[in-house]
Amino acid sequence: MKLLHLNMYKKINYIVAVMILLTSATVKAQVTSQSPYSRYGLGNVKGLLLPQFRAMGGISTGVFKPSMYFNNINMQNPATYSGITSATVDMGLTGTLKTLKRDNASEGSFNATLNHVALAFPIKAGRTGLSFGLLPYTELGYENSNTGKLDNDTNSVTRLFSGEGGLTKAYMGIGQQFGDHFRVGVNVEYIFGNMVENRGLELQSIGSVNTKQQEKNSIGGIGFSYGAQYEIPLSLKSRITIGYSGSSPSSINSKRTFLVTRYLRQSTGEEGTAIDTPIFVENGSAKLKLPLVHNFGISIQKDNKWLIGADYRMGNWSKLSIDGVNNGLNDSWGASIGGQLTPDITSIGSYFNRVDYRLGFAYDKTYINVKDQDIKQMAVTFGLGLPLGYTRFAVSKLNFTTELGRRGTLTNGLVQENYINFHLGITLNDTWFKRFKFD
Repeated sequence: MKLLHLNMYKKINYIVAVMILLTSATVKAQVTSQSPYSRYGLGNVKGLLLPQFRAMGGISTGVFKPSMYFNNINMQNPATYSGITSATVDMGLTGTLKTLKRDNASEGSFNATLNHVALAFPIKAGRTGLSFGLLPYTELGYENSNTGKLDNDTNSVTRLFSGEGGLTKAYMGIGQQFGDHFRVGVNVEYIFGNMVENRGLELQSIGSVNTKQQEKNSIGGIGFSYGAQYEIPLSLKSRITIGYSGSSPSSINSKRTFLVTRYLRQSTGEEGTAIDTPIFVENGSAKLKLPLVHNFGISIQKDNKWLIGADYRMGNWSKLSIDGVNNGLNDSWGASIGGQLTPDITSIGSYFNRVDYRLGFAYDKTYINVKDQDIKQMAVTFGLGLPLGYTRFAVSKLNFTTELGRRGTLTNGLVQENYINFHLGITLNDTWFKRFKFD
């Protein structure tokens, strides 16, 4: 028994160390996106989804346990924590290959980052579960410019725009099952991060003094999300699950730094040291008011064989404001459909019969409207759940997901983003806290 407890503590220490590493990497690695549309609002919203759910188009609100033999962490609906039957760890990374198109020009980029770490434990197996973790919430990353004339001036001027950063969610949640068919859950979330945006004005004449303003918002505050599910049995091994989840319209703190500098452009093309700083306002207090978000979902499954489902989501983003100023966004909505097939989870002769095959589709009208054009996004998703080694007390799975998507339009001179997102995660189920009897 002493050896069992020693191994348990070693595993806990390992996971804590990984969480600290991922937290540090998430905070320091600011530029994880190259998207001109991340300039609006809080940037590109990621959603609380692990790779195994993204592969099914993002369906999750009405999904309880895609595999009854294996635990997955579904923080999109904290009611699902009640189904956790063993200690579960999920860690992963993501990469994005993106092409930006505008008129006849195109530009490519690639970004990769450590993405998430999440843990879940049964308090009372199959009835009450606890989960906590760290995931990206929004991403901000863009850089563009345009050249024109100032009013009543013959000199050309270049306007420069750039931004980087994003927000992260650290959450802790609990889920509880009531009776045989109803479950509820809640997450307490700490939302934090930095958002830095720059605006520059450069005259094209030699020796001209240029101006740049930088606005940095350092954000940190508490939010809440919640969920519920109701299950309708169809037989001993098949069921329909109906779910709802949402997040409250939280008001969180922001420290704002505003800086205006003047500088000369060096002969090498690099920005020179600031000549002076006419405006510097540090740590001005502000409030960031997040919107109310609703998610609805339904799924039908045959245990350990197949699952199909659909989600619908809507966000009241027109209410988003920073320091009491409305950001001029639109309300958003979206829908997903997808599923999973496992040919034979108990197969001994064929490894590929034990693999989870996933497919989905997602469509969203984002909160962005530019030049009277709603910016929409759609993606085809697919992935695999690959069983790894297992023992009497532990089993693990590698989840690989690909998203082929498009955001934006070429209409009215706008930018179209074509992207391929790769998500890789590893999920471990282990019996850390289970007591064993020895004869």
